[in-house]
Amino acid sequence: MDAPFDPWSPEFVADPYPAYAALRAGGRAHYYEPSRQYLIPHHADVSALLRDRRLGRTYLHRFSHEEFGRQAPPPEHAPFHVLNDHGMLDLEAPAHTRVRRLVAKAFTPRTVERLRPYVEGLADDLVRGLVADGGGDLVARVAEPLPVAVIAEMLGIPEADRGPLRPWSADICGMYELNPGAETAARAVHASVEFSAYLRELITARRKEPGDDLISALIAAHDEGERLSEQEMISTCVLLLNAGHEATVNSTANGWHVLFRHPDQLAALRAAPEELLPTAVEELLRHDTPLQLFERWVLDDIEVGGTRIPRGSEVALLFGSANRDPDAFTAPDTLDLARADNPHISFSAGIHYCVGAPLARIELAASLRALLRRAPDLRLAAEPVRKPGFVIRGLEELLVAC
Repeated sequence: MDAPFDPWSPEFVADPYPAYAALRAGGRAHYYEPSRQYLIPHHADVSALLRDRRLGRTYLHRFSHEEFGRQAPPPEHAPFHVLNDHGMLDLEAPAHTRVRRLVAKAFTPRTVERLRPYVEGLADDLVRGLVADGGGDLVARVAEPLPVAVIAEMLGIPEADRGPLRPWSADICGMYELNPGAETAARAVHASVEFSAYLRELITARRKEPGDDLISALIAAHDEGERLSEQEMISTCVLLLNAGHEATVNSTANGWHVLFRHPDQLAALRAAPEELLPTAVEELLRHDTPLQLFERWVLDDIEVGGTRIPRGSEVALLFGSANRDPDAFTAPDTLDLARADNPHISFSAGIHYCVGAPLARIELAASLRALLRRAPDLRLAAEPVRKPGFVIRGLEELLVAC
């Protein structure tokens, strides 16, 4: 490859797209020894494999660790894996079907649409505060608090308890990076223990005094005969919080960073916000994808572009590369906020398609709209500070002036 795939390099993380182009030019499947995965860079292959039942987010519904040729996680990591492995994202049918059916009831188009006034009002309040101060960190002031508050409101987490949610989430999500180290694992385990204990107490309180929230609804469904263990309930709540805000936080920050680097497109958006917002949201999700890589286990032998990938292997589906594939997009490296044909896979596909995608779109549009209206001269005030992670790619800080 002309541009090396190196997910631990700050230079690569800052701009992985040249390496993706080299990967796509070099073939359809590449074995990458450092992470012991097959990298899949093409849109058609990524899209197809997301729907292929010969792959799974887990293998434990069919094989033991030994049968699959894998080593069980260290016992000291158990709190993280118990929490993670009972969440909807890491379950396969029939358990996944059962849990997703319950959760999906909270994300129907009608339910999500009812949240729109709350989301838009909160976005407006956050932006007004930023503008009143003449600017600040867009990540800390708008991108983070909006989706965290929305999902916490849905779950019924009291406002006074929301402070640790983002740190817990960040520590747990560190385990989704490639080859996480011992310190990352220790933080994830600690956060898993604390977050689980908090939710266990909250579930106990909601059993005694139900509210108009998702936790109460899950308890009610369980009591009415739907099979949902307390651990599944805890894991589902953690997943909804993590997945329910990580993508939105990073899409918001990445999106504004991209807009500042494309002043012509930002000017067009400011000139016709309502006309361009629907396609702009999709294009920003595509152009700088918040989730760059999605892992799947190969449960039965597959073949990709002539490369046999045996059972027991792991594939790394490169969302960021797929979303820049010239076979799927016209001028894929060009930011085009009016792009109409946009089959991006930023929300995944198949049975693990993001259940919260409609809500994420409302949140992204709400913060964009509020910033365009209340901060028409919003501009970059300092070079952004990028997070070190590659899989979940975003900014630590984005200082702006109004």
